[in-house]
Amino acid sequence: MVKENNERDIKSTPIFEELEEFVRGHVQEMIQSIVEEEVDEFLGRVKYERKSKTESSEGYRNGYAPSRKLSMMAGTIEIRRPKLRGLEEKFESALLPRFKRKSHGIESMLPELYLHGLSLGDFELALRGLLGDGAPLSASSIDRLRRKWQAEYGAWKLSRLDNFKLVYLWADGIYVKAGLDKEKACLLVVIGADIEGRKAVLAVESGYRESTESWAAVLRDLKARGLNAPRLTIADGALGIWSALSQVYPQSREQRCWNHKIRNVLDCLPKKYHKVAKALLLEMFFAKTRRVCEDAKKEFERTFRNSHPRALEKLNRDWERMITFFDFPAEHWQHLRTTNIVESPFAAVRLRTTAAKRYKKVGSAVALIWKILMLQEKAFRRLRGWKKLQDVYYKASYVNGFKVAKPIAA
Repeated sequence: MVKENNERDIKSTPIFEELEEFVRGHVQEMIQSIVEEEVDEFLGRVKYERKSKTESSEGYRNGYAPSRKLSMMAGTIEIRRPKLRGLEEKFESALLPRFKRKSHGIESMLPELYLHGLSLGDFELALRGLLGDGAPLSASSIDRLRRKWQAEYGAWKLSRLDNFKLVYLWADGIYVKAGLDKEKACLLVVIGADIEGRKAVLAVESGYRESTESWAAVLRDLKARGLNAPRLTIADGALGIWSALSQVYPQSREQRCWNHKIRNVLDCLPKKYHKVAKALLLEMFFAKTRRVCEDAKKEFERTFRNSHPRALEKLNRDWERMITFFDFPAEHWQHLRTTNIVESPFAAVRLRTTAAKRYKKVGSAVALIWKILMLQEKAFRRLRGWKKLQDVYYKASYVNGFKVAKPIAA
């Protein structure tokens, strides 16, 4: 019995190892036969069948063009394309268009691999086992991808936003080493959440150090494309975004990012005080009510008023913008207290800065990074408590995270 099992294993091993080649060979034969059938149908007769004297159709077979390599998810196969002569109408295979070299699966995989940091020289090594030798990858292929992304990015920037019922908007200036000019070393990124809780990238633009002019241009463009005013805008402490917001969407309420604030306050303190200070700051951050938050702030003031007034000054600056989130549903607070919704997908961008450095022009680098964000956008999750977004959109009043009939003094 043991001997029989061993023999079965020995026999099955080469069969399993040759399975991919076996499947690839049959796929090649099938595609070749379908192309032949297309020619038969086009000519009105099968291969080697003579044309009848009464037959009015023109054209005849004239051998084959050189074999063409076609890369598929199952590997690279070779197809011979029949040559036809004496035709008034040009023959075009519906299955195998004239310039097709890759299946749709491969075409979608290549940009993802490129964006994930594979240089052109890495492609052959990365795909040899999957596609087989001779996969049609070249510098021109990558250049065509780059031009395609730039065209897609240009079209995306012109798309209308009238139907996107914006509720929350996150804005942040992201600095990446991606071939951007020194004067335009910052990417201005805007992500919005609609009434259904769906998040979408709304803007990706190169800007001048997060200036008011740069942010105002981004927001004006969004408004011109039909985007309604956000009920709340979440951003860091850069003055540019807040000045621009007051110009373009003055009706939007404002929330400063707590992550940025905590880092800024801790930078004003010696490291030996970081543990105590951070505990108090996090107590404010996670407070269940505005009063609890204010009480933790008072404790921070008592602790550091005399020894480190600069840290206290940093905390007090823009304080009203820090606690706006209490006027919105409690289920949304985890999304509203920080700009993590922008910063999280940029972790993927920073991991791929090596790929982005290949582009020296601002337009190419921005288009590449936009494409990465589009891939990240597919994995965006709905906001927690999204069913309450409709109330926020229609301007319901909330106090300490709970809906109230009318505004109540805090």
